[in-house]
Amino acid sequence: MKFFKILLGNERGQGLMEYTLIVFLVALGFWAGMKGTDIGPELANSWTKTIECVSAPFSCGSET
Repeated sequence: MKFFKILLGNERGQGLMEYTLIVFLVALGFWAGMKGTDIGPELANSWTKTIECVSAPFSCGSET
């Protein structure tokens, strides 16, 4: 019984727990907002174009 009183009265780590919960909720909201979009393929396409331009800079024009 003494253990539970100490456990309930101890507030060390409360701030860490609150910040962890906030980060989790923000990440969950971000994931839910991005889930239905097609941002993944668009980012992959942009990254591929960037790699091509870095590997052959003179073949990359301003029209791409």
